[in-house]
Amino acid sequence: MTATPQTNLWQATANAPTFDRTHDQQSVDLAIIGGGFSGCSAALEAAKAGMKVILLEAETIGYGGSGRNVGLVNAGLWTPPQEVEDTLGKPAGEKLNKALAAAPDLVFDLIDQHQIECDAVRNGTLHCAQSHYHKKDLDKRIAQLTARGAPVTMLDEAESQRRLGSRHFVASLFDPRAGTIHPLKYAQGLAEAAQDAGAKIVEHCPATAVQKDEAWRVATRQGEFTAKYVIIATNAYDTKRVRYPKNQFSTVHFFQSATEPLSQDLAAKILPNREGTWDCATVMTSLRMDAENRLILGAIGSLNHATAPFHKMWGRQKLRDLYPELGDVPFTHQWCGKIAMTADHLPKILDLSGRGYAPFGYSGRGIGPGTLFGTQMVKALINQDESLLPLAPITQYEEQLTAAKSTYYECGAAAMHAGYPVLKYGKIG
Repeated sequence: MTATPQTNLWQATANAPTFDRTHDQQSVDLAIIGGGFSGCSAALEAAKAGMKVILLEAETIGYGGSGRNVGLVNAGLWTPPQEVEDTLGKPAGEKLNKALAAAPDLVFDLIDQHQIECDAVRNGTLHCAQSHYHKKDLDKRIAQLTARGAPVTMLDEAESQRRLGSRHFVASLFDPRAGTIHPLKYAQGLAEAAQDAGAKIVEHCPATAVQKDEAWRVATRQGEFTAKYVIIATNAYDTKRVRYPKNQFSTVHFFQSATEPLSQDLAAKILPNREGTWDCATVMTSLRMDAENRLILGAIGSLNHATAPFHKMWGRQKLRDLYPELGDVPFTHQWCGKIAMTADHLPKILDLSGRGYAPFGYSGRGIGPGTLFGTQMVKALINQDESLLPLAPITQYEEQLTAAKSTYYECGAAAMHAGYPVLKYGKIG
């Protein structure tokens, strides 16, 4: 494997909040491991409830998947709602679908309540089809969503092409509940709000051990303290020292490439309403604009792997195909992140002996589910009521061949991207 230089747009344009790097706690009500969407929303909820809470982040707030996210605040999961109900059973599936359908409301309400400056735009999202074959998937999804009261609409070819500014789409499913944010600024904003409410936020301070005795014992290089409750919210960026248990999910990488800021004329034609978008291809592609009119193209694949040249080559060609008027406009930022993907593509909440939780497996939908899970886990702990969770917790979970699956995803994406130049657009996936 060879690594390639990366520049994360979100890190380059984020704020610079000040958090502690040391702690001297002896005991707390709640210790949170991990400073992403789940951990920061949990810290905020706990601090507002009057708990003594400390959040430990091994790097910086939002360093992991939260700060490498596309920034789409979606309602629900990638998995269609009927499949969720088929997998979990109707009552549990309906509960999770309903909770996640309202997750964007929670995200944007927190942004408004705490005045989080994260370039929030709630103009909806577009799930796009490049061919009539792919439109069949959208037809299935819209039927399931409308049956559950979702205010979604199907846009025809002309309207889809106008909304995307590209002729390469035949239909799109518009969801007005959703929107886009600067994901790292959002994570930082949650942490700042938690800190203002009394939480102790500590960066560059990994937990080296988390053990359960009469109380939790949490160790760092700076010392050990006890906690009544623990939330382990490391997800795909687990340090492998605190996860319960190992082999819970496969790792899928997702990379993004951002152009230089486009001219006002070009920006007025490409995604003029500023919806976030993704397509129906097996190797998914995402598109969005940021606050400075950069077009951001994303897809499955790692830039920390020998396959990186294939992904970069694909990105260049894909941009030309979608938007010929951009010509050879350069990518100024390219970066990737890790996704925790479970076998059924559904998230899990591990019950830690009734005194804590470990959520994981958002499978590419981190913002809404992460915020919701973090908030509700704290409510469930305070009230000792698991019914407050959007998903029933489980006492154990393990998958087989997770490393092999991760390799399969990466090699499959690389093969599709390597073969892209010789395939007709719309036939991929």
